[in-house]
Amino acid sequence: MDAAVTPTFDLQAWSARHLATVEEALSRWVVADAPAGLGEAMRYAVLDGGKRLRPLLVLAAAEAVHGNTQAALRAGCAVELIHAYSLVHDDMPCMDNDVLRRGKPTVHVKFGEARALLAGDALQALAFELLAPDGDAVPPVVQARLCRLLARSAGHEGMAGGQAIDLASVGRALDEAQLREMHRLKTGALLQGSVMMGAACGDTDAAARDALSAYGAAVGLAFQVVDDILDVTADSATLGKTAGKDAQHDKPTYVSVLGLERSRTFARELLAQALDALARTGLPDTRALHALARMVVDRNH
Repeated sequence: MDAAVTPTFDLQAWSARHLATVEEALSRWVVADAPAGLGEAMRYAVLDGGKRLRPLLVLAAAEAVHGNTQAALRAGCAVELIHAYSLVHDDMPCMDNDVLRRGKPTVHVKFGEARALLAGDALQALAFELLAPDGDAVPPVVQARLCRLLARSAGHEGMAGGQAIDLASVGRALDEAQLREMHRLKTGALLQGSVMMGAACGDTDAAARDALSAYGAAVGLAFQVVDDILDVTADSATLGKTAGKDAQHDKPTYVSVLGLERSRTFARELLAQALDALARTGLPDTRALHALARMVVDRNH
């Protein structure tokens, strides 16, 4: 698959085209005129930074199934709003107490804790509003599927549940199975959910959906493994966030549990699993998903 697919696909050009669309939509939908400076804090949390991996996964999966483009754009932006809200809350003193995100002061440092908390709340609500537009551009059945997928990925069975385990695990020794479960929920669920939301914008059979789900699970876990590696190998300027903070907070990571070299090997194993799952989808063009999986594992920030 590598020889047949990778050379013929320009991920940089594909990403640039889609990122421009996503940025314009986010800027339009996250309004500045919310009361009492709330809009300013919301826009600060969302715009001008971030990899936008989750929207790209949504759009790539939607393209693979020839999905509704309006639904896919709204779904991609909704996932990014959920991700942004989670970072705002995660950085607050009651959680990770971090002062740097995307190369700039965190939202609570810039605007205060109360406004940061409300900005996160408002971004979460706006995410679901985007998934249920008026008119007939997105069929109601697709709206309902997208809302359910996003809620499950972000809630107690996904990101929030994983964050709860993460906070409860500070200073505790976790084995590899416990660590995998924590990150499957905290980080992996929203990335896997991004793929499945893209797939929900079109029509696929059960076998293709299962294969896409396996792809999303492997990519989601690989992202966290690489994140843990970069936390000990990259500096804060490169990462755009505080390097080494997991060790400072005595949090269990893949590097602390497996060691650095085994973690690197595990990331490559997860990439192989993701590409194998793509091959099982039976879909004619999964080049964007293929390239994004490689980008996740090969990234340096």
